[in-house]
Amino acid sequence: MDGVVTAEAPDADACPACGEAAGPGARFCEACGAVLAPASTTPDGTAAPSTGPADAAAGVARPAAPATPGEQGDPGDPGDPDATVAGAAAAEGARDGAPDAADAEPAPCPACGGEIAPDGYCLECGARAPRERDHVERRASEHVGGVSDVGVRRRRNEDALALGTAGDVAVLVVCDGVASAPDSDRASRAAAQAARDLLVGGLGAVEAPAADAGAWSRLLVAAGHAADAAVRAAVDDAASREDPPSCTFVAALAGPTLLVAAWLGDSRVYWLPDAGRAEQLTENDSLAAELVAGGMTREQAERSRDAHAITRWLGADAEDATARTVATRPAGPGWLLACSDGLWNYGSAPDVVAGLVRDAVDRLGPDPVAVARDLVGWANARGGHDNVTVALARVAGPAGTDVAPGTTAEDDPGTVPTVRRRPAGSLAGGPRTAAPPTA
Repeated sequence: MDGVVTAEAPDADACPACGEAAGPGARFCEACGAVLAPASTTPDGTAAPSTGPADAAAGVARPAAPATPGEQGDPGDPGDPDATVAGAAAAEGARDGAPDAADAEPAPCPACGGEIAPDGYCLECGARAPRERDHVERRASEHVGGVSDVGVRRRRNEDALALGTAGDVAVLVVCDGVASAPDSDRASRAAAQAARDLLVGGLGAVEAPAADAGAWSRLLVAAGHAADAAVRAAVDDAASREDPPSCTFVAALAGPTLLVAAWLGDSRVYWLPDAGRAEQLTENDSLAAELVAGGMTREQAERSRDAHAITRWLGADAEDATARTVATRPAGPGWLLACSDGLWNYGSAPDVVAGLVRDAVDRLGPDPVAVARDLVGWANARGGHDNVTVALARVAGPAGTDVAPGTTAEDDPGTVPTVRRRPAGSLAGGPRTAAPPTA
């Protein structure tokens, strides 16, 4: 399939769950806690069943219960720090980026009931204790929802998701922590929440936010600066670290007649109309994107060693935290999707992403949380090499529009791309690696 990047299977001698090398005689993987050797034998000498994370070893997605009001993010619920409606206060401490409560006070091991050690692994069976952010589902309204998941091979979910609404405008924010920098999970959460709060507050300041591309773009740029300030404040000694916490940033505002996105890094926004050509609205700030600009195909660039080396980010060592923006006017209904690279690693081209969403809607209906959960499961089933986050907003389109099948952006004079592009190689600073290559 065009645009699909397939990850290679782990080495035969490595951990079956995450591919990390194991030392001689090791019973548990140091990276993910999976069982590497039988912990005991039965009376006939055969190995006893493993109590490790079989779902991860098999490379399949973990099932998750559907989001229900009051449980996974009821719209406007002040107890939910990641879903905000204009006029609703965020939870106390929601912006501090502190570690999850599950990290501080782990429950007994769900696999065997044993004690969980301070490092998060069971002292009895070696299984990793689940954390609050391993799987997060959020809903800001009937038409706005998302899912963030740790994936199969990572120890911690460094992605962050924050959603909101202001009138009929949806707010989507996704941030992906840079894996090589400690505490980037805290940075991404602080950034996503700060950006979401500014966007919802800015739109909510007026009774009916006007669909003004310039005003929305300025608001998104301000949200990027607020997110950058939150990243720098998330860890006390961030400024003095050689490798400070950092993250990517992508945010989008979606109204019936206007879509505007802003970004730094390689998290993406796609516009997926019901009729017409799907589009990737954002343009990666990465070495892979510069390879494409130099003539390499998308598939070749995204398989290269530089596929996940980003050239712009948020954090104390970022030289430019001004997000680029792009605006477009939808000709009809569709879906606006924001995601981390954990999704597009396996299906990068817009038509591939559109096909996944349409298939999920056909099977599950138009619930954005259910559709996002399905896409996360799809990525995990293909290896789940990285954290996976998907945010979706259903866009009604202009009132009375009736787009004929096959209509493309070129056929619609109302589609107005306004992307500001950075010349390749113009940054003074070097790239950062957000995640290892997937192939």
